[in-house]
Amino acid sequence: MIKLGLDRLLENPELRKPLWGRRVALLGHPASMTRHGHHALDALMALKELDIVAAFGPQHGMRGDKQDNMIETPDEIDPRHGIPVYSLYGEVREPTAAMLDGFDVLLIDLQDIGTRIYTYVTTLVYLMCACAAHGKTLWVLDRPNPAGRPIEGSLLEPGWESFVGAGPIQMRHGLTLGELAKWFVAHLNLDLDLHVVAMEGYHPNEAPGYGWPVLELSWVNPSPNASSLNMARCFPGTVLLEGTTLSEGRGTTTALELIGAPDLDLDRLLARMERERADWLQGALIRPCWFEPTFHKHAGQRCAGFQIHTDNADYRHAHFKPYRLIALLFKCIRLEYPDYPLWRHFHYEYETERLAIDLLSGGTFLREWVDDPAAGPEDLEQRLQPDEAHWAEAVRPLLLYA
Repeated sequence: MIKLGLDRLLENPELRKPLWGRRVALLGHPASMTRHGHHALDALMALKELDIVAAFGPQHGMRGDKQDNMIETPDEIDPRHGIPVYSLYGEVREPTAAMLDGFDVLLIDLQDIGTRIYTYVTTLVYLMCACAAHGKTLWVLDRPNPAGRPIEGSLLEPGWESFVGAGPIQMRHGLTLGELAKWFVAHLNLDLDLHVVAMEGYHPNEAPGYGWPVLELSWVNPSPNASSLNMARCFPGTVLLEGTTLSEGRGTTTALELIGAPDLDLDRLLARMERERADWLQGALIRPCWFEPTFHKHAGQRCAGFQIHTDNADYRHAHFKPYRLIALLFKCIRLEYPDYPLWRHFHYEYETERLAIDLLSGGTFLREWVDDPAAGPEDLEQRLQPDEAHWAEAVRPLLLYA
C-alpha cells in the first residue's frame, strides 16, 4: 500500500521533529490531499503541534478557485484557519522578501503530472531559488508521477526559459517532484537545505497504473482540466495544442484528451499519419469523434477530431508516445493543408513576443520541423533520441523509486 510523503509526515512524529519550534509554511493546491481525502493544510493544522503561519498557492489557487487557464488568483486569508494565503500566480510569481521573512521552513505538497510545461514545476524552482537565497529550509512531500517513468520529447534549449519551462528538462521527464527538486539543486548549484519526504510502496513501473497507484489513491484534479489519469498520460503531447489554432478540448468535459477543428478532415489526416509513421500512433486507442466546445477555441462549432484513450486493456505504456503523436499530426496538417493557419499568435503565460508553440516546445525546432516540407519523421527522431538518452543518463542517480 502506498504512503504519500504527506501521509508519512502526518503518521510519524519522528519525521516531524525537525519542524518543532519553527515557523512553517505550506505550498499546496486542491490535490494536496491525504489518501483519506483531507486537505494538507487542514490535516497539518489538526496535529496542533506545528506552527503553521502561512500558505502559498500556485496557478489555480490553494483551494482551487480559478477554472480557466491564465487567470490570476489574489492573496487572501484562509477562511478556516485565519492565516495568510499568498498567491504565486497573481501580482507576483516569485515570493517577496516579506513573504519569505514570515517562515523558517516551507513544505511543498503539489501533485505534478510529469510534464515540463506544468507551471507547478516552475513555481517549485522559483521557491527553491528564493529559499536558498534567504537561508530557508524546503521540504518536498513527494507524490506519484502519473505519467510514469517513460521519457519523451526534447530538452528545453538555452534561452528559452519561461514560466512554462524552468530549465533544460525533458517535456515528459519521468520524475516525481521530489526527484526533480534534487535535479534542480544540482543543476542550479543551489545552497539549499532540501529534504524530500519520500513515498513508501510506490512502484512506478508496475501495471496497471504505471506511475499512478490505481485502486489505492483517488484522482483529485491538480488543475481544473487535469480531470483524469488519461489526461495526464496524454498531456506531454496534447499540451502542444495550446500553441495552435486546433482545439485541445477546452470547453468540453475531456480537455487535453481531445484534438480537433471545424475545418479539417481528420479521417484524411489520420490516414496520412498512418502512412508517415504508424508506430507513433501505437500504444493507445485513437478514436475519431466529433465535439462542440462550449467555450474557448471554436466555441459553438462542430469540430472533427479524435480522442486518445489510455484507459483500456490495449494500452501499452512503454510504446505510447504522445509527444510524437501530436508532432506527427502537425506535420500531416502541413502536408495535407500547406497554407493552414496552424500556429496561434497570442500572449501566453506572461510572454508577449515569442510564439506559444516555441515556448511549449522549448525552442523553435518543432515549429521549423513542421513547416519544412523536406523534413520527415526520421529528422524529428534524430533530434529527440539524443536528448532522451542524455536525460535518462543524467537523472538515473536521482531516482528514489524502482
